[in-house]
Amino acid sequence: MSATSMSTSERETFLADLHIGVIAVDRDGRAPLAVPIWYFYEPGGDVWVWTENGTVKEKLIRASGRYSLVAQNEAPPYSYVSVEGPAEFQESPSADDVRPLVRRYLSEDDTTQFLEQMFNDRAVIIRMRPEHWLSVDYSKVGF
Repeated sequence: MSATSMSTSERETFLADLHIGVIAVDRDGRAPLAVPIWYFYEPGGDVWVWTENGTVKEKLIRASGRYSLVAQNEAPPYSYVSVEGPAEFQESPSADDVRPLVRRYLSEDDTTQFLEQMFNDRAVIIRMRPEHWLSVDYSKVGF
């Protein structure tokens, strides 16, 4: 184990903290698709994201059957957690199903307004049970 690696508890706590994630998924003949996304995670659970059926990321994740997500601190001390695993799709979620994810990023009033404007019948939740983890925490070595 590297001097900068996080313990299981540290990496799960880090991933559960508020970050913008970057989701990555394979695509044929090109570099993997990598895009920023809001995500939800509680220690020991699944990582999940909300998107719409028909988006590039949704189509690629369905084709691949898995995806990766990375979350990072962009200011010192630099750190990140990356997770990868199989995808499961929750079709036709309700606005209440995605509310906890949106609420992580917005106030309650803004969450309600955001869902009223952005949620529609093409919604899909894509869950991932983390199988592989990578982590770095440079504060452990004084950076």
